[in-house]
Order: sequence, then structure tokens, then C-alpha cells
Amino acid sequence: MPKMKTHRGSAKRFRVTGTGKIIRSKAYKSHILEKKSQKRKRNFRHETEVAKSDYKVIARSLGLR
Repeated sequence: MPKMKTHRGSAKRFRVTGTGKIIRSKAYKSHILEKKSQKRKRNFRHETEVAKSDYKVIARSLGLR
């Protein structure tokens, strides 16, 4: 059986740390920013770990398992 290809859209949205965690950037930071508080917009800058419930599907699309 051939190797599984990496889903290119997923590869652009997620990255894997050295310990194997999958990191994503936060949503809601691209437009309609006027009504969002400065603190909220500032917190959108940080990356966060993918939820456990989504981990399996994303890992497969990245070609990890």
C-alpha cells in the first residue's frame, strides 16, 4: 500500500510540536474587530492545543498515524 498523502489544507493550519502535540491558531480574529475588546483581540494572537476529540482526525490528515 502506498504512503498516505498529507492533507495540504491541514498542513497549513496545524503544526506538530517536538513532544507530538498538535497546535492551532485561534479563530475570530480576521474581521469585525471593532466590537471586540482589546484584551480579547490580544488573546487571539496566541496558539493553543487541539482538543482531544479532534486530535485523531487531524493527526490522520497530517499523516501522523
